Amino acid sequence: MFKSTGLVEICLMHPLDVVKTRFQIQRCATDPNSYRSLGESFQMIFQREGLFGFYKGILPPILAETPKRAVKFFTFEQYKKLLGYVSLSPALTFAIAGLGSGLTEAIIVNPFEVVKVGLQANRNKFAEQPSTMGYARQIIKKEGWGLQGLNKGLTATLGRHGVFNMVYFGFYYNVKNMIPVNKDTTLEFLRKFGIGLLSGTIASVINIPFDVAKSRIQGPQPVPGEIKYRTCFKTMAAVYQEEGILALYKGLLPKIMRLGPGGAVMLLVYEYTYSWLQENW
Repeated sequence: MFKSTGLVEICLMHPLDVVKTRFQIQRCATDPNSYRSLGESFQMIFQREGLFGFYKGILPPILAETPKRAVKFFTFEQYKKLLGYVSLSPALTFAIAGLGSGLTEAIIVNPFEVVKVGLQANRNKFAEQPSTMGYARQIIKKEGWGLQGLNKGLTATLGRHGVFNMVYFGFYYNVKNMIPVNKDTTLEFLRKFGIGLLSGTIASVINIPFDVAKSRIQGPQPVPGEIKYRTCFKTMAAVYQEEGILALYKGLLPKIMRLGPGGAVMLLVYEYTYSWLQENW
């Protein structure tokens, strides 16, 4: 169920992820290739790259989907159990368990993210860009497996997933426990969906500076052959100094449009599946 739900979510929402990445890697608003609005970005990609331009880099997240979701929710439960031996408030337990699950998840997904961002940044027509495996081999051949190659941007990915899951799980479970359960199944579903939607939205707003830094590090550098963006916090500082505070929030709208409802669906699938397994196993 996790796999099929995640696959549908990726296929439906991937165009927003492509647009988000494009916004995050563009540096100069006067560049004729830069996007000024969400509508313009969709129009320009469709006109110049065709319909399949919205699905560049889709294979890496599809391949990572099953291990990513399994690691996210399994480790969250394990960290919760471990934290049960420590005298912490439930609010803090959920947040720290979320942070731990996000950091663990980041290590798994980072190589896939490097390949995905590189493919999404390519503005050639879909048929003209390298294949996913071809691009991955190209990275390994030129830069290796390490922090300059297939694992570059790891610190930013750790920050992005750690912060997101900390807020995502922490906010969801704490707010859900504060709002009374509704006996009506439809209203109860809507209660959980609303809290999940809010959780994904707030987490996206808080963690997006890490997302921008990740895209800058993993995407094409401003000067070919010269590495400008290397580490997470130095990249954030450079973006802030050169482009202003709002540059750290580039791509926020498509990110929220994707992870707000997407995050709510994932939490609901997890909760209902987990409850069913507990009742039947």
